[in-house]
Amino acid sequence: MIAVVPIYHPRADARRAVRRGYPNGHSAGRGGGVRVCRGAEQVRRYLLQRLVDAVVLDVKSAPADVFELPGRFPRIPFYALSAFRPEDGPVLERCRAAGFAGVLIEGVDNAVLGEWIAARTADAARRQALAEAPRLLRLAEPLQRSAWAEVLRRVGRPTTTAQVAQALGVTREYLSRQFGAGGAPNLKRVIDLARVAWAADLLSNPGYPVGVVARVLGYASSAHLAAAARRVAGVPASELGALGARGVLARFARGRTRSRE
Repeated sequence: MIAVVPIYHPRADARRAVRRGYPNGHSAGRGGGVRVCRGAEQVRRYLLQRLVDAVVLDVKSAPADVFELPGRFPRIPFYALSAFRPEDGPVLERCRAAGFAGVLIEGVDNAVLGEWIAARTADAARRQALAEAPRLLRLAEPLQRSAWAEVLRRVGRPTTTAQVAQALGVTREYLSRQFGAGGAPNLKRVIDLARVAWAADLLSNPGYPVGVVARVLGYASSAHLAAAARRVAGVPASELGALGARGVLARFARGRTRSRE
């Protein structure tokens, strides 16, 4: 995992509870996991500089303008984590109106916070959107499925067929040959598919222009993202948001599956 979950919360116990159950990509050398923020501005910086899977906020201590963020990034789940009391009904209603994906009660939900959030991230939603990919792309063999899983694991950064092969313990030539068997696309094009699908999902957020999405996903420039969008989906990058990840997969499966290795 390379995506991050920024958390803004003044109390260490709540921060530890989220970190305790959330998969720690940082310890695995991938730079992901929960990131503690000192203020709302740092949360905003993460949103514009990193691939973000979810955001956790103590809405009772955060500045009022954080309630604008879920509307700007609706494809990223925002979770309110606070010590809510019976008199906090207006705050809860404001969370609902702002588009928060869930409300968690500090102290009561601490034992399950990390696991609960990890199962309900932007990454989980994108993977669900691409759940039909193995069938549509004719990825029937175990090696093909394993390569697809590895592509999704690396999707937030530039990836080569050689890197996927190394992770699976086979040579690049062998993986390329076996992956494309049985009418499946070649692996290089499938890597393009996954990254463009992620870009399409990010561009569904009003808060993300094309340039920011290109940077977040590790493209060299907006032009490189635009070229990938044309190869995979036949549309300019500015139209990816309207397609979404599922729409990108559908266009790809209708005849954009080949490229030179």
